[in-house]
Amino acid sequence: MRNQYKFTVVLLIIGFMVAVQYNSVKKPEVRDTRDVWAIRQELAAEKKIHSELLSDLRELDKTIESYESSKEENAGKALLKTVDKLYEQAGMTDMKGPGLIIKIRPSAESVAFGLPIEGVSPDLLTRFINEINRIKGNSIEIDGKRFTSLSSIRDINGKTTVDGLNVSVPPFSVKIITQSFANSEKLYSTLHASEIHDEFYLDNLILEIGEPEKEINIRGWKERYTNLYLKELPKGE
Repeated sequence: MRNQYKFTVVLLIIGFMVAVQYNSVKKPEVRDTRDVWAIRQELAAEKKIHSELLSDLRELDKTIESYESSKEENAGKALLKTVDKLYEQAGMTDMKGPGLIIKIRPSAESVAFGLPIEGVSPDLLTRFINEINRIKGNSIEIDGKRFTSLSSIRDINGKTTVDGLNVSVPPFSVKIITQSFANSEKLYSTLHASEIHDEFYLDNLILEIGEPEKEINIRGWKERYTNLYLKELPKGE
């Protein structure tokens, strides 16, 4: 009886080991099956993000250095310069420079067949902005509404909004100011070759991309930001 018990235990152990081995063979570890090109693209995207972060850090270092190296009488000027730059980044100042104008219109087929014209969905508008931002350093105005890195595109009560303001049903324009005329030409070529046209066409819309121009004007965000936490110290403190 004692020998039978030991034999049974041994068989259970052997059976368990065989089951584990069979399961590992039947369900091998999931491996990355992407080709080399897909991995290289992902690596390039990560390196681009890393480069942008380094650029931001260098800019911040320059700002700190200007504060530290400035004499007391020039410290105020350095601070005002930083404030002006932050206002510009927040889209609160009018701007002009090289760029292009893109018109979003209903497709000719939708007009010919009398199809109802729908607004641009938040998802499609976001993808469109992402395509524009493949060329960095742009200033954007969507249907007269300034769009910055602080802006949001949302669906509110069935309407597409930019920072809570309704975006018109097409047709409307998107104005873009680039850092240089060369960037305007590059953005023009990039958008013409983009698959974003197909995505708009599926929604019965088309993109009319204007030629690069030497000077485009866009308006600043007229609403003022509310300061909830910062307080001005009395002079001398």
